[in-house]
Amino acid sequence: MPVKIFFIVIAIVVFFFLFLVLQVMGIWLRAAVSSARVAVWSLVGMKLRRVNPALIVDARIRLAKAGLSISADLLEGHFLAGGDVINVVNALIAADKAGIRLDFKKATAIDLAGRDVLEAVRTSVNPKVIDCPSSKTGSSGVNMLDAVAKDGIRLLVKARVTVRANIDRLVGGANEETIIARVGQGIVSSIGSCQTYKHVLENPDQISAKVLGSGLDSQTGFEIVSIDIADISVAGVNDVANVGAQLETERANADKQLRQAEAEGRRAMAVAVEQEMRARVQEMQAKVVEARAEVPKAMAQALREGKLGVMDYYRLQNIESDTDMRRSIAGPGSSEGIE
Repeated sequence: MPVKIFFIVIAIVVFFFLFLVLQVMGIWLRAAVSSARVAVWSLVGMKLRRVNPALIVDARIRLAKAGLSISADLLEGHFLAGGDVINVVNALIAADKAGIRLDFKKATAIDLAGRDVLEAVRTSVNPKVIDCPSSKTGSSGVNMLDAVAKDGIRLLVKARVTVRANIDRLVGGANEETIIARVGQGIVSSIGSCQTYKHVLENPDQISAKVLGSGLDSQTGFEIVSIDIADISVAGVNDVANVGAQLETERANADKQLRQAEAEGRRAMAVAVEQEMRARVQEMQAKVVEARAEVPKAMAQALREGKLGVMDYYRLQNIESDTDMRRSIAGPGSSEGIE
């Protein structure tokens, strides 16, 4: 009985492997007649590892017909790593035809990094043009750079950057957004260093040449072929074209308000000083009145002590009466002046 069960198990296993072999036989035959041989047991192993053997064989056939050779194990390993095998194979074929140095390891690294390696090879052969700024950015919603020359005139600029993919720097290199940002910064800086906006309008090629010579493509996955100023114009009146004049006007208004505040402060100080002087005058007049009030007291004290006689007192009264008469003859104005 155990022997019978053993033979049954052996029969089931053999049947299962025959079933798998029959499934991959067509794929194996297609690879054999295409000069891209793959062992049957390798195809069966792919089935067991849940790898599509037809995909690996198709990739091998494409490589063989293009005169390239990569083992099925390497292709299967890239598939299991989550890569796009067909895209990598197409990129290798395109690079070989274009004379671009690209090995399988680098191609798989670019693919696993999330970049389209085939598109990178195509961009190396046929450079592409990107707008600066991109359609998502720009000034006032018009997709243009906003720059100001030294004379204060505001300019709106749009550039087109022609880039070629650099295969050697694609892994770890910055992407298109970095190129756009650097070119935009370079254009704004170059315009800002110009003495007048007229120079920018007359020689836009000098701006692009200056930016191109700044090495903006360093540490990026692209090589800048050219930078062309596609459009440049002075900002509209509603957008405040002369930023310098506006800033000067605002500065003048601020200075005016500051001077007015300072003058108001000085006026308030003068008023305060005037009030203080009036108070001092009143204080001095009070002291004079107080001093006059002491005269009768002093005379009375002199009479009591015998230092002043009665006749002396009468002579003083006569002198005072004579003085009052002269004042009345001189008139009210003179009397006020004497007082």
